Amino acid sequence: MAQFFQIHPDNPQARLINQAAEIVSAGGIIVFPTDSAYAIGCRLGEKLAVERIRALRQLDKHHNFTLMCRDLSELASYAKVDNQMFRLLKNHTPGPYTFIMPATSEVPRRLAHAKRKTIGLRVPENAIALALIEALGEPLMSCSLIMPGEEQPLTDPYDIRDTLEHQVELVIDGGFCGLEATTVVDLTGDEPELVRQGCGTIDEIIG
Repeated sequence: MAQFFQIHPDNPQARLINQAAEIVSAGGIIVFPTDSAYAIGCRLGEKLAVERIRALRQLDKHHNFTLMCRDLSELASYAKVDNQMFRLLKNHTPGPYTFIMPATSEVPRRLAHAKRKTIGLRVPENAIALALIEALGEPLMSCSLIMPGEEQPLTDPYDIRDTLEHQVELVIDGGFCGLEATTVVDLTGDEPELVRQGCGTIDEIIG
């Protein structure tokens, strides 16, 4: 049975954030709010939890998971960033964007794209998500909470609890946080390429 924490969206309670981080550190799966929509996540490199998320979301081995980082410097530890990428990232982080980038050796092989060796990275503009990553002391492995057969993420934390109460360890109620997933941009080519239009605008990214 999943635990259910109600955490203030602007001033997250440190006690609950630390408890949530402990659940993740122990190998648990959590649902948490971001600046786009609710996401599902686990500890980086936690093999069993990753496989459970793959099964829950019905994801194949080619799906790009996202590492949610606390800031740009942490993001650069997990992706190969050139000067052009850095300027673009600096202008759009934190924010509702996922950037697909070449993975460094810091990324566990099973989390990177099987063929392209890429990883999705982002820095959320959400106090709960950032506090959780800070408490963990490392990025949070995540993906949007879009259930099989659906096009939009789950948005109501009470519905999420009812749907997933036997499949995750914790659901964080952080209030309303949006109906759309992130905008996904591939930065591995010569020019940025839109992969998925979400709630982040792309006018300044793709000319």
